Amino acid sequence: LADLDAIIGQDRALSALSFGIGIAQDTYNVYALGSAGLGKHTVVRALLDQHAASRPVPPDACYLYNFDEPHKPRALFLPAGRGAELRRAMDQLVEDLGAAIPAAFESEDFRTRKEALEEQAKQRQDDAFTHLAEEAESQGVVLVRTPVGVALAPARGGHAMAPEDFEKLAPAEQKKYQDAIETLQVRLQDIIKQLPKWEQETRIKVRDLIREATTHAAQHLISALRTDFADLPEIIAYLDRVERDVIASAAEFLRPHGQEIQPQGAPADEAGAPSPFQRYKVNLLVDNGGLPGAPVVYEDHPTLDNLLGRVEHISRFGALITDFTLIKAGALHRANGGYLILDARRLLMQPYAWDGLKRILRSGEIRIESIGQMLSLVSTVSLDPEPIKLEVKVVLIGDRQLYYLLSALDPDFSDLFKVPADFGEDIDRTDSNVQSYARLIATMARRDDLRPLDAVAVARVIEHAARLAEDGEKLSIHRRVLTDLLREADYWAGQGHAKAIGVEHVQQALDARIYRADWVRERAYEQIRHGTILMDVAGERVGQVNGLAVSQLGGFSFARPSRITARTRLGRGRVVDIEREVELGGPLHSKGMLILQGFLAARFAPDSPLSLAASLVFEQSYGGIDGDSASSAELYALLSSLADVPIRQSLAVTGSVNQLGQVQAIGGVNEKIEGYFDVCRQIGLTGDQGVLIPESNTRHLMLRQDVVDAVADGRFQVYPIASIDQGIEILTGHPAGDRDADGQFTDGTINRLVEDRLIGFARAARSFAAQGRDETS
Repeated sequence: LADLDAIIGQDRALSALSFGIGIAQDTYNVYALGSAGLGKHTVVRALLDQHAASRPVPPDACYLYNFDEPHKPRALFLPAGRGAELRRAMDQLVEDLGAAIPAAFESEDFRTRKEALEEQAKQRQDDAFTHLAEEAESQGVVLVRTPVGVALAPARGGHAMAPEDFEKLAPAEQKKYQDAIETLQVRLQDIIKQLPKWEQETRIKVRDLIREATTHAAQHLISALRTDFADLPEIIAYLDRVERDVIASAAEFLRPHGQEIQPQGAPADEAGAPSPFQRYKVNLLVDNGGLPGAPVVYEDHPTLDNLLGRVEHISRFGALITDFTLIKAGALHRANGGYLILDARRLLMQPYAWDGLKRILRSGEIRIESIGQMLSLVSTVSLDPEPIKLEVKVVLIGDRQLYYLLSALDPDFSDLFKVPADFGEDIDRTDSNVQSYARLIATMARRDDLRPLDAVAVARVIEHAARLAEDGEKLSIHRRVLTDLLREADYWAGQGHAKAIGVEHVQQALDARIYRADWVRERAYEQIRHGTILMDVAGERVGQVNGLAVSQLGGFSFARPSRITARTRLGRGRVVDIEREVELGGPLHSKGMLILQGFLAARFAPDSPLSLAASLVFEQSYGGIDGDSASSAELYALLSSLADVPIRQSLAVTGSVNQLGQVQAIGGVNEKIEGYFDVCRQIGLTGDQGVLIPESNTRHLMLRQDVVDAVADGRFQVYPIASIDQGIEILTGHPAGDRDADGQFTDGTINRLVEDRLIGFARAARSFAAQGRDETS
């Protein structure tokens, strides 16, 4: 069969998805709802890929250093692919600057000119002190250099005079020296005051020289980049700003190792100090260069950081620091301009992720914020990156219950996710759908590299799909279950060295799956067979009937037959549910019991009070019971007890009942029939055994082949029942009875016996009441 390209059975979901994807409004995001295993993710991804291919590729997103406010990195958007080009170009520029600028400082011309400036400054100082020394010498004073500076002293013979020699001079001569020193001291102070100014002038000249050398080294490198990005004005403006910063920061490049950048891009040099070249790098946040269209992103772990992005930190000398190169993209960044797929349950399980996503979708821009910052748990120096405008369509995938809970409890949900895409569970079992289903099986087998299936095997798979749908006129479209069955059948075909998967391999896979999970069921049926759990499958008993319930253990469900007994006597019109009294019965089971009471009161002895005391119980039941699927069986036991007519124990009963006496459909009908069949087969099939099911459940019958064969051979019976009257006739062999023209049930019928018993209870109650009044009086 040819591959099936279409998606079968999901027209409603596909229509909703197409609408949600196509509408260009921000808040029309999509929630794909349905049970697990329907292939929601596969369908959503395929449809999004199809739509994304026809949409333009969004621009690359980068973060650049902000020269004016370093803690607020700038966002830059470039045509797809140009971001990576700019990053490579700037990395090369950083590498070239790291080599060219130090080389320029080490050149012979730079060193010569720098030494000349330094020599010129030194010579200027020396000349000033030389002129002062010559003038001092002419006045008999010498300029002396001491460890603490320069001083003036009287001289004799060209050398400073000792203090004791100065004291021996005549006062007039001492006065002459002192006057000369005071005059020269003023001149000396003027020179000393000029020294900082001269040093500043020298530093300015050296700085200009450094800038000149830096400009010469960097200008031609940056000019080449301007040519490469001449079509992008934003890049040209950025390169101009880089050039100005390189020139303005030229002195930083003279530091030892300043030209070296750590390989991992950490913002530090070998000495641990920030690298002067790091700020010229480009943080390419999102590279869309290789995309054929708009991005389609699935985030498997939707934490707040993984959605919104994060600012990472590195540890240096016990402190956490960061810079713009440590900004990391989140799923929303990668999906910007396209589509984002998220699992709703996983999203809601992550702290603050749901609130963060709603905030971003409402604001229309991505603002990076960590949980630690939100809760003020960290005080490290961080960044405030420029927000990025958001244009994305979000598709949440989850189950129905979660969708309805969010709709009811979160007012933001309905505003942001306006489009529900409801995935169906099954399709109609029409000829065309069966053909499509067969093609689907062939497609899945080829996709998973499995053996091909022969026609009978395909028919068996389709029958199983109908059983999974619990409807003979429907086919389940749970892809996961179907895929697992095909893989397991392929395994058994391989074990048998078969070239194709046959019906025996499909059946072997189904049987093996049950065998792996039915240990509890086997033990339960074994207890019935050994008499540990009391149950009759032959004979007749009054007020006793076999009921059927379904137990679910993991992915395996099976029937659990139980004996239901009823006892009746004179009372106050109350039907006691022992399960409810001991709090083992659930609300649905209690509802069924109240319906029984309403049925009895309405049908029998309408002119007399219901003077009945009845008790009903599931014998040997030690766990909780819920559901109303045993209410018809309980009613049969009650009628049998009231009429004192025995019920055939070879039959089991399932079905709920309403107050009108109509038998209603229940779930798990196949498991219930098969479970009672297995019990009877272990004890011994007599041909009288069977199950009463609601007539409305007949379309749901997809029984095992051994059960079908036993029914066909007359060894087992399945009775479809529409009313309690039909059921009681089969169970007792007596007619139910209808009211005649006088409003009386026919003599000898079940209904007449029940009514007579209830009327008798009412008369007895009145008699006791009258007797009590006489005794009181």
